[in-house]
Amino acid sequence: MTHFQCMKPLDPHIASSRLATMPDWVLAADGLSISRQYVFSDFRSAFGFMTQVALAAEKADHHPEWFNVYNRVDMRLTTHEAAGLTDRDFALAAVADAIALSLAKP
Repeated sequence: MTHFQCMKPLDPHIASSRLATMPDWVLAADGLSISRQYVFSDFRSAFGFMTQVALAAEKADHHPEWFNVYNRVDMRLTTHEAAGLTDRDFALAAVADAIALSLAKP
């Protein structure tokens, strides 16, 4: 049995309080995932963002659900093994936010 099979979702109150510190992220109506839309200046920047997040996600063994059209990336995070939100979702959301910020033009 892997450690993922033992993973439990965060208490909804803890998830809500963490989400309060991440104003661009939205909690799904069912409380099982968080999502955010990123908008970049062009496709190259959006794809560069996705590439950097993909490398971080692979290293963390936690992968986003996402959709890209031109300069927009819609990202959804949930931990399927836990059937809900875990620390891993919030950690990857913070990494994605930092990468997006680093790509923003002054």
